[in-house]
Amino acid sequence: MAMLECRGVTVRFGGHLALDQVDVDAQAGLVTGLIGPNGAGKTTLFNAVCGLLTPSGGTIRLDGRALSSMAPYKRARLGMARTFQRLELFALLTVRENVMVAGEVRKHYAKGVQVEEIIERVGLANRIDHRVDELPTGQARLVEIARALATRPRVLLLDEPASGLDDRETDQLGALLRSLAAEGIAVLLVEHDVHLVMEVCDHIHVLDFGRIIAVGDAPTIRTDEAVLAAYLGASMDVP
Repeated sequence: MAMLECRGVTVRFGGHLALDQVDVDAQAGLVTGLIGPNGAGKTTLFNAVCGLLTPSGGTIRLDGRALSSMAPYKRARLGMARTFQRLELFALLTVRENVMVAGEVRKHYAKGVQVEEIIERVGLANRIDHRVDELPTGQARLVEIARALATRPRVLLLDEPASGLDDRETDQLGALLRSLAAEGIAVLLVEHDVHLVMEVCDHIHVLDFGRIIAVGDAPTIRTDEAVLAAYLGASMDVP
């Protein structure tokens, strides 16, 4: 059984069908990719999974438990954490303080976390007491990941975490994602850096116009005709 299981998830915004019967799985111990052109519905699916919007149809389960209309904070308590395409940080707080916020919330329902250890793990030990609004975008995204990890998630949803990272930082991010999966976390990755996706993801789902058009490993996805056609339309290169 997948740690995160989405079956037939459908989302409508008025007359617009944003997601149409979407099936996505994220297995514990694996990095799963969710890719597709802009507007395909990737962030919409994340919002449905996290409880920020209510699907028109379908089911979402976390470790076999149906989430239905469960509030976002209750899903977090069950082991779900995410980052955002648009940065959502406490800009006037330091890196340490941002991660401490998540750690303190965690303490209300579980054991505490080692804030400094998490910050070092994402590669920001030398920025630990810098205010977040002083950091470049790429490093701010790493703060979001650190904050998510402070909740000790079983499912980690990452929305374009490599945006703003240079090549070296992207390689380090890839190594981090593999190490998190090796610890048993189910990582679900939305990312436009297709090279990173192909390098780190064990399994990939491709969304286009709200529908899943392909599922498979990297070799399967990079040669799939429907995927190539969708990415040609979005001016994206598949390595």
